[in-house]
Amino acid sequence: MFTACLRSSPLGDYERQLVDNIDRSLHNVSQLFRSILDIYTLDSGKVSAKSDVVNLGDMLNEVAHQNTAAARWAGVELRVRPCRRWVRVDATLLATMVQNIISNALKYAPDHPVLIGVRSHAGRLSISVYDRGRGIAAEHLPRVCDEFYRIRHVRDKDVEGVGLGLSIVKRLSQILNVQIAIASRIDRGTTVTIHGLEEVSAPVRVVPKKALGESLLKGVRVCLVEDDQNVLMATAALLERWGCEVQTARSAEGLTTHCDIIVADYDLGTVANGLDCIESIRAAGGWDVPALIVTGREVEVVLESMQGAEVSVLSKPLRPSELRLNLLSIRERRMSTP
Repeated sequence: MFTACLRSSPLGDYERQLVDNIDRSLHNVSQLFRSILDIYTLDSGKVSAKSDVVNLGDMLNEVAHQNTAAARWAGVELRVRPCRRWVRVDATLLATMVQNIISNALKYAPDHPVLIGVRSHAGRLSISVYDRGRGIAAEHLPRVCDEFYRIRHVRDKDVEGVGLGLSIVKRLSQILNVQIAIASRIDRGTTVTIHGLEEVSAPVRVVPKKALGESLLKGVRVCLVEDDQNVLMATAALLERWGCEVQTARSAEGLTTHCDIIVADYDLGTVANGLDCIESIRAAGGWDVPALIVTGREVEVVLESMQGAEVSVLSKPLRPSELRLNLLSIRERRMSTP
């Protein structure tokens, strides 16, 4: 969170390079932890898909935007073909699939362009990520989605990761009821495609087109509950840079009821936890305020404690890009509901 705030501040070339190095190290460690947590959570069988109406072009552009720094480190030009299609899908799970596919392409096709495109066939849409890397030999293709499976090359000594990205993609495809296809040729590149997305008409009320991320969140009132003062300060500063109006609290005391979204840590070190805070705000406000719970616990344990409450759960360490994507998804759902 702090490095994300630093990046949007005036910095010299040397300072920006230092922030890049810190970001890259944190990104690699965070990605490893998140991959292991994702595998564990998906294997628990307690992840289910929600039905969102999603502007596919905006979602893909946002995921590409999240990968700007990683693409720069890899020397990759990351491009998204223009798309005005809408789909019915769980926005967060689909974005996670695309994120893992892009991460894989950036690792194994450095210094080559990566293109993201959408095709239509028989009322269904497909998302393809094309790279021009070294490619995958035919004998490896059946196993590339197996967990911890990596194809070793001499040039891979600097490639981070343990081989979980495409395994996560495969598990998510089963939850979303879509298909994954991988086509590759040695020295010609690889194409990973998500097939079978349900195309729908655009909602009657469409969010006006604005710049990505920051302007779309301008004026959104966020109630942020976090007992760690440093995390609270960093997250609040980041939300404010995105244009949000942030009201903070470190416990269940003095919570605002005038907010559009709640972001709460699950463990607050007090009698009440984050879920209690959410229920308190909803009861006082008289409506189900959209909410996110952030936790370092096992997600399935938190889900069990929620007893069906309409709250999204995000795992720590939380990436700024992941937080922004979830906030944008919540805002778009609210704006597109008649």
